[in-house]
Amino acid sequence: MKKILVVLALSSVMFACNNKAKEEAALKQKEAEKQLAVKAVKDSLRLDSFKKVEIAKKEQAAEEQRQAELAAARKAGAKSSRSYAASSGGSSSSSYGGTQPTAKKTGWSDAAKGSVIGGAAGAVGGALIDKKKGRGAIIGGLVGAGGGYLIGRGEDRKSGRVQPKN
Repeated sequence: MKKILVVLALSSVMFACNNKAKEEAALKQKEAEKQLAVKAVKDSLRLDSFKKVEIAKKEQAAEEQRQAELAAARKAGAKSSRSYAASSGGSSSSSYGGTQPTAKKTGWSDAAKGSVIGGAAGAVGGALIDKKKGRGAIIGGLVGAGGGYLIGRGEDRKSGRVQPKN
C-alpha cells in the first residue's frame, strides 16, 4: 500500500510539473510574439523616419538650387544695370545706388556676452575671496568684465563681425 501511495504521489507531482512547463512554454511563446510585434512596429517607424529624412534632404537641395538661381539672376540683373548706367555717359543721376547695405548681424556680440559673463563670474569670485564683500565683488566684476570683453572681441574678429583696424 505504501508503494502505491508513493507512486501516486510521484505521478501527481510529475503531472503537476508537466502542466506548469506547458503553461510556461505557452507564456514564453506569447511573450516572444509580442516582442516580435513590437520590434516590427519600431522597425517600420524607423524606416518611415528615414524616408522622411530623405524627402527633407531632397526639399532642402531643391531650395538651395532655387536660391542659387535667384542669386545668379540678381547678379546678372545687377551687371546689366551697371553696364547700362556706365554706357549712358554719366548723364543719369544715380540709376544704380552704388553699394548695397550689408546685412547687419543681430543679437548680442561675443564681446558683450563675454563682458556680462566675466563680470558676473568676477563679482561672485571677488565676493567669495575678499572679506569685505562689496569691495571684492566690485573689483572682481570689473576685472572679469574687462577680461570677458577682450576674449569676446577676439572671437568677434575671428567670426568677421568686427573688422580689425589696419
